[in-house]
Amino acid sequence: MLNLDTHILVATINEELRPTEATLIESERLFISDIVLWELAMLIKRGRLELDMDGSAFRRSMRYLTVLPISVRIARQSTALDFRSDPADEIIAATSVVENIPLLTRDSKILKSKIVPFAL
Repeated sequence: MLNLDTHILVATINEELRPTEATLIESERLFISDIVLWELAMLIKRGRLELDMDGSAFRRSMRYLTVLPISVRIARQSTALDFRSDPADEIIAATSVVENIPLLTRDSKILKSKIVPFAL
């Protein structure tokens, strides 16, 4: 099982994964926090990402993902992490902690955590 952060999901859709990331993703069940969908929409709105969330590539990618909702436990855990980042990244990391699903990320702030389980 792997929890993908927003940038890894975008890299997956755009076929821009690093070889080690691609190998991990091929053989694992994939999850995202529901806030990843919001973050994608915001990146598109701000012009920082070109992605058609109604397009076939995006819909095809979504078939392989389980979307995890923000629970009370995840919300609480997001305030008890050992790093500070934007709220979306904290929710994504807290999802990995609470659900005990390794996070696949390139984010240097998150990667400094001693409590978030990582895929790499």
